[in-house]
Amino acid sequence: MGKRIKNYVENMMQVSNKMRSGKGVSKKNKEEILREMLVQIKFFQHERLIHVIVTVLFALLTIFTIACSCFLSNSLYGILFCLLSVLCLTLLIPYIYHYYVLENGVQKLYEIYDKIKNGRKVSSSSKAKGKKRSK
Repeated sequence: MGKRIKNYVENMMQVSNKMRSGKGVSKKNKEEILREMLVQIKFFQHERLIHVIVTVLFALLTIFTIACSCFLSNSLYGILFCLLSVLCLTLLIPYIYHYYVLENGVQKLYEIYDKIKNGRKVSSSSKAKGKKRSK
């Protein structure tokens, strides 16, 4: 899903820049592109929602297993909970990264959608990449 959203963002940036330059884009075509973008944004929003739920549940499970391993440190269950907490932490890190990619991709799509709708050029550097705009 991460590659898909990155490819889609790049494609929409190219489409937006072509529209800005006026290369054979009619108003009807623009409306069709905006409609299709809204559908894709909804798909990515749904994916983002599912991943935030899974990430939060894994974080809670990780905290729970760490707490259990601390309280049961003198028994076999403490060792098992310690191993389980390492496994949960190992899974939690990729979930956090994947959610980060989805969140930034959706935010970038919002920006591209607004720029297509308003007829402005989309630049490759944006606030999402950490560059500040002058006021």
